[in-house]
Amino acid sequence: MKQDSTRNTAYTVDCEDYVHVVKFNPFESGDACSLIAYGGNNYVVVGTCRFQEEDAEVEGMQYKTLRTFHHGIRVDAIAWSPETRLDALPPQIRFCTAASDRKLRLFTSDLQDKNEFKTFDGHSDYINDLVFAPKEGQEVASVSDDHTCRVWDLEGNEKAHFVLRSPGMSVCWHPEEAFKLMVAEKNGTIRFYDLITQQAILSLECEQTPLMSADWCLKNSLKIGAVAGSDWLIWDITCSSYPQDKRPVHVDRARLFRWSRVNENLFATTGYPGKTTTQLLVHHLGHPQPILTGTAAVGSGLTWHRTLPLCAVGGDHKIFFWVTEM
Repeated sequence: MKQDSTRNTAYTVDCEDYVHVVKFNPFESGDACSLIAYGGNNYVVVGTCRFQEEDAEVEGMQYKTLRTFHHGIRVDAIAWSPETRLDALPPQIRFCTAASDRKLRLFTSDLQDKNEFKTFDGHSDYINDLVFAPKEGQEVASVSDDHTCRVWDLEGNEKAHFVLRSPGMSVCWHPEEAFKLMVAEKNGTIRFYDLITQQAILSLECEQTPLMSADWCLKNSLKIGAVAGSDWLIWDITCSSYPQDKRPVHVDRARLFRWSRVNENLFATTGYPGKTTTQLLVHHLGHPQPILTGTAAVGSGLTWHRTLPLCAVGGDHKIFFWVTEM
C-alpha cells in the first residue's frame, strides 16, 4: 500500500500470484470504497480500495481483501454485475469470468455462507471479453476467437448469437444505449447490433489490423476508441465510419484501450507485455503527447476507477495504480 516513485506508480498492492486481469467495479455499489477484482492463475480476489484523492482521512491508499474465490484455472477476463451491492443485507457480490477452458463462470456471493457459481458452455475457442447488461444485469455478452458474439441469461442460456467475420476482441454495453451492443473484431471492423431485431445497424472501420481492443466512451456515447497495430484511433459516430483522429503510440504494437469514466477526452492504452517493460500511456485529446507514461515490469489488464482519474494494471504479484490529471 506504499507510494512507489521508482516506477512512477502512485500506489501498489502486493498479490499472491501473477495478476492476469484487474477490474474496478464500474457501477455504484452503495459503499464509499471502490470494489476491485483481480484474477490470477486459479483464483479471483475481490477487495475494496479507498484513495487519499477522494478521502482526506486516508493516507495514500487503503486496500482490503473481501474474499478469494477459487477458480481452478487461469482467469482471462472479469465483468462486474450492476447487481453487486455492499449496502444490501446481506451484501451481494456478483461477477462473471472468462477462462482459458472457453467457459464463462458466474459467481454470486454474500461474503458469508452463500458462494455459488454457474458455468456457461458454448464458445468453441478462447473468450476475449465479456460484459454485463448495464441496467438490470440480467444478461452477459461475450466475444471469442470462434468468430461469435453471444448473449446469455444468468442461467447460462444463449439469448442471442451473432456470427462475426474474424475473432471478437471487445464487447461493450453502454448504459444510455441499453438495446445496442458494440462488438470489435480483430479484422478492424467495429459493429453495433440492435438487440431487439438482432441485426447489425452501424459499422466503423479502422483500415488497419490487428484491432486488439476497443471501448465505448461512458461520458459521450458518440465516441469510440480502439487500438490497432501500434496506433490508437478515435471515432465520432455521427461524422464518419472512419477514425477522426489516430496516432502511433506503442512501438511494439498496442494491446488495450480504455476510456476514463470521468472525462470524455481522457483514455489509456497499453503495449504488449514485452521482455523488458510494459508501457501504460495516458492520453488527453487536447494534448499532442501522452500526459503520463507508466512502466511495469510485466503488465496485463487495464481498468479505470469509477469516479477518479486513476487507472490500474496487473503484473507480477502486484497491481499498479497511476493517478493522472483531469
